[in-house]
Amino acid sequence: MFALALHGGAGTIARATLLPADEMLYRNALEQALNTGYDLLRDGAAALDCVEAVVRSLEDCPLFNAGRGAVFTHEGHHEMDAALMAGHTRQAGAVAGVRQVQNPIRAARLVMEKTEHVLLAYPGADELAREYGLPLQPPEYFFTQHRYDQLQEALREGRMRLDHSQAQPAEAPTSPVTAPLEEPGKVEETADPNWKKGTVGAVARDVHGHLAAATSTGGMTNKRYARIGDTPLIGAGTWADTRCAISCTGHGEYFIRAVAAYDIACLMEYKGLSLEEACRMVVHDKLAPAGGEGGLIAVDAAGNVTLPFNSEGMYRASRIEGGEALVAIYK
Repeated sequence: MFALALHGGAGTIARATLLPADEMLYRNALEQALNTGYDLLRDGAAALDCVEAVVRSLEDCPLFNAGRGAVFTHEGHHEMDAALMAGHTRQAGAVAGVRQVQNPIRAARLVMEKTEHVLLAYPGADELAREYGLPLQPPEYFFTQHRYDQLQEALREGRMRLDHSQAQPAEAPTSPVTAPLEEPGKVEETADPNWKKGTVGAVARDVHGHLAAATSTGGMTNKRYARIGDTPLIGAGTWADTRCAISCTGHGEYFIRAVAAYDIACLMEYKGLSLEEACRMVVHDKLAPAGGEGGLIAVDAAGNVTLPFNSEGMYRASRIEGGEALVAIYK
């Protein structure tokens, strides 16, 4: 039985702040990515090829904080991270801080297949992509007005932001597509009710029983000092072995400290927990009490899928062979 799950970020996604037309845009983008991956798996594609294709679809969509929709750094450019991993071989590749690569997930796969390394950072990762002919884009390609507006607001406030949110009255929802909807991204709690952590990812089990995971992100608005989150760190935000495949989304520092993705595999191996039990323990019993808001998507060797999160919502979709598609945002 093949299976697929994907996410487009997690956080406080309130119905009152997402206009119906914009909600439909998000749902359509999630469904399109899901259909892309499901069709590949149905045709016998490898799990690794599937998750790469799904993440590329989400990277090409400006709604999500990855690839074309990546947020701006303090200096006004983009620094993108991505990783993928094949469960049956434990091969992995990742890039951090790339600036020109149209699809960072493709660069991560280059690292895995064309080098002896696991993680390359800017500028070397961009140079590798250039050498192998991956599509590169000028800064204008990654520019979106609402991301730029988010940066300007973050600069005025002198804070980082964890992805699109901005405090505003619940009775006057504003389009996240046409206006900023970004919440201050400090480590401490804030009063803003409308924040989302922007990362995209996919996990899959193919017809051969192989598992794979892929994750991509644009990081934090107004981030400085070449900050890197959990996404490209194997075991923190991305993991796959013969038991499970995991892709995380949330405040990366907490997922790094918890080695969240690998912890799920460990709980399954050493404690004998099911995928659902292990994911629940990590997301709700370990991350949440420490302040680690977010979620993850996971699939196991039997094709079971789970999509837990401890935030108000998570852009997500999943489908197993012969089953109905799930596309959801809220709890």
